[in-house]
Amino acid sequence: MLSTDKALMVQGTTSDAGKSVLVAGLGRVLARRGISVAPFKSQNMALNSAVTKDGGEIGRAQAFQAFACGVEPTVHMNPILLKPNSDCAAQIIVQGKATESMDAIGFQSYKAFAMTPVMESFNILQGQFDTILIEGAGSPAEVNLRANDIANMGFAEAADVPVIIVADIDRGGVFAHLTGTLDCLSQSEQDRVIGFVINRFRGDIKLLEPGLDWLEKKTGKPVIGVIPYLQGLMLDAEDAIDIKQSDDKESELFNIVVPVYPRVSNHTDFDALRMHPQVNLQFVRPGDPLPSADLIVLPGSKSVISDLASLREYGWDKQIAKHLRYGGKIAGICGGYQMLGQCIADPYGIEGEPAAVDGLGYLQCETTIEKEKVLTQKTGTLTLLGQEAAVKGYEIHMGVSVTSGQSPISYKDENNGDLSFDGLVSEDNVVLGTYWHGVFDSPDACALLLHWAGLENAKQSNLEALREKSIDALADALEASLDLELLFPGFKPFPSST
Repeated sequence: MLSTDKALMVQGTTSDAGKSVLVAGLGRVLARRGISVAPFKSQNMALNSAVTKDGGEIGRAQAFQAFACGVEPTVHMNPILLKPNSDCAAQIIVQGKATESMDAIGFQSYKAFAMTPVMESFNILQGQFDTILIEGAGSPAEVNLRANDIANMGFAEAADVPVIIVADIDRGGVFAHLTGTLDCLSQSEQDRVIGFVINRFRGDIKLLEPGLDWLEKKTGKPVIGVIPYLQGLMLDAEDAIDIKQSDDKESELFNIVVPVYPRVSNHTDFDALRMHPQVNLQFVRPGDPLPSADLIVLPGSKSVISDLASLREYGWDKQIAKHLRYGGKIAGICGGYQMLGQCIADPYGIEGEPAAVDGLGYLQCETTIEKEKVLTQKTGTLTLLGQEAAVKGYEIHMGVSVTSGQSPISYKDENNGDLSFDGLVSEDNVVLGTYWHGVFDSPDACALLLHWAGLENAKQSNLEALREKSIDALADALEASLDLELLFPGFKPFPSST
């Protein structure tokens, strides 16, 4: 019998070591054996977030991990979410609801109180699921952040859970990362570590084996496994944007450009476009010139007025105007939609200092940043060029917009059942804006949006199916690479198909 009566925590030697991916993969491994399993991350810092069915906000990675586990995401899977709105401050979201903004020093003090909702959420999940897979944040070796820690060993000690530590060998120095991290821990924390995982290995494992033997002898901890470098998987990114362009996409494909401003948010909106066979998607670094494109999409933003100022500082406003003069089209999502309007006002200083600025002026839309955040999941109909397509999305924004003109999305209001509308299309049909994140994820809607933008015979592309295939491939790799019996006593592999 598979023993899953304990939670397991995955910590990393660095950010982006593979914690999120490992939790998602292990979740799928257990879920496809009929084990009820849920992800948990006590504290997350990310500008990519998701909306739960009950109108809460959590880190995008935890929503993706819940998808891998085959369960509905809830606010208790990520009770503390930090969304940076400047280099020194972040909005604090507790159990799905925004509370206030704090600087780094203020949050260090606040963590003493944050453990209460963290443990409350963890206990709720333990009452609902057989197993909880916990993701740490950053690294437990960050000794300057150890006071009142709720993200790594501080939580592990409070919840009394075993820990594995994952390191990315592709970065180099993997043995120093692992031994150094372990040395930074107290004795009780070291005792809690049950083993190591090495991620993203390329080459012949025999060349690595002497190092693995040395590591086990030096630390007294087993190497649970070595995960190969997996390519071609569509897995949601937690925060980092992959700027690299694909070399296997030809120049005659439909070119879409996404400018990346300093506080860009929810860049996962473009995952469906990244994998679309007819599209060459390019993210443009802050300050770099915008290349020629068929479509420019302005993404979401955590600090719209500040990012609009950066857009103008980089000269992107003039390049966008030139793009439109030469027959290109432009779309905006959430904060990008607000930027395309006539004006944006932040009278309460929600996203920075109180201010009011002119927008880019392409849509008849005036936005005011309000104190209450809109958090909803939506289902509706996208109408463009006289055609309709089913569309799903979610809203995460502080702004309320007053609009005049044709809206591309219609939906039934969940409160009264009345027909409501979202977004705008310019009178000349070359500029489009919407508050809905995720509009490209719906295959029919994505094809219609690409057709509107100028792509002839736009094909459907099913992002959800590719995610499913990718998660299963990840789970297969973990089953082949890790000693899962050590993690889950009684674990038995599926019978070989050969």
